[in-house]
Amino acid sequence: MTRWDRLLRWEEAHRFVVDAVGTAFTLLLVVPFAVAVPGYGNRGWVLYLTTVLLVAPLAWRRVRPTASVAAVYTVALLQMVFLTPLLIPADLTVPVALYSVTVHGPRWAHRVAVGGALLGSLTLAVLLSGSSYPPAALGTAIIASSTMLTVWAFGLARRSRRETIEALVDRAQRLEVERDQQTQIATAAERARIARDLHDIVAHSLSVVIAQADGGRYAAEADPAAATRALATIGETGRAALTDMRRLLGVLRAGPGGTGGAGSPGPGEPATATGSTPAVDRFAPQPSADDIGALVDQVRGSGVRVSLVRMGTPRRLPPGMGLAVYRIAQEALTNVLKHAGPDPQVTVMVSWQPEAILVEVDDDGRGASAESDGLGQGMLGMRERATMFGGTVTAGPRPGGGFRVRAQLPTPRERTSVSTSDEETP
Repeated sequence: MTRWDRLLRWEEAHRFVVDAVGTAFTLLLVVPFAVAVPGYGNRGWVLYLTTVLLVAPLAWRRVRPTASVAAVYTVALLQMVFLTPLLIPADLTVPVALYSVTVHGPRWAHRVAVGGALLGSLTLAVLLSGSSYPPAALGTAIIASSTMLTVWAFGLARRSRRETIEALVDRAQRLEVERDQQTQIATAAERARIARDLHDIVAHSLSVVIAQADGGRYAAEADPAAATRALATIGETGRAALTDMRRLLGVLRAGPGGTGGAGSPGPGEPATATGSTPAVDRFAPQPSADDIGALVDQVRGSGVRVSLVRMGTPRRLPPGMGLAVYRIAQEALTNVLKHAGPDPQVTVMVSWQPEAILVEVDDDGRGASAESDGLGQGMLGMRERATMFGGTVTAGPRPGGGFRVRAQLPTPRERTSVSTSDEETP
């Protein structure tokens, strides 16, 4: 912002002070000329007072334009009728007041003001016609009316420009507020997405690790090979979770060129000759609905009796929807590991309907609520993922005991593929 812009902004913020100082200087200039009107002799104080009353309202010409122009017009009319038709240069306050109310006042005020100015010009012509110079009356009236109309036209042009600038400023401010709001909404949505991903990765992996550790500890005495298998499963689960976590953090740390934390090898991860992570880790695809079978195998390896049922015709899903279906199934199985109790029987059903995909996870365990261990972030995350694609998630006790999680997401229409229906059992 330049000095001139700062000065204009300060002047706009202190209108009354600026106008009051200008009015004071105007009084110092025009009051001495009041004695130039002949024929008043010792009554010159009346002319001085009239001059002051004409000029003083200009101090409020921008903060109270309607009151200011009304005061100036009233004093000018009384001056023309009872004192003298012309009091130059004090009468120049009339067009100044008209311009001010046209620029800064309401529409009705400047319309009434220009009408009053034309009426005053006619009154001036009538008063001058009875004086010793009748031929000058018509010319004076024409000049006064033309001056008032010109001032009014300039005021309208200035008012239009001012309104345009104010509209542009208001629009820029609203766009700035809208941009900030959209940024906040996007930030909140991204935080929620990251929280869901972290919860899915950490909660599921730790649940499998805990289940394997407990099972391996109890089976170690009778079957040392079972402990070895449990440790192997723990290692695989931990490495998978570490890979998912590194991929997520790599996206968050990525720089403008698309490189960053994703290229830094983590603990226990082999590095290439250039010091970056293997491409298979950095660019591995996100899981989808087709990976639910591998997820079920992983949970089955932790000792849980789980069956997978596929029904209907599989279709290609958008990457985001496929990830959502996978994460919902993952969270439901995590809740089984945490809440179903010892040795539950679990069934995972993936049903491809004509216009939707249905994922249902049933268990015959204790039926404890999935939200009983804290803030219920798992159920909240499942519902949020389904809602993003217009789907629904319901969870609660099922008939005959146990717990059921049911998610249904609408799928886009697509002409595909071979119908399949199979069931896997442990």
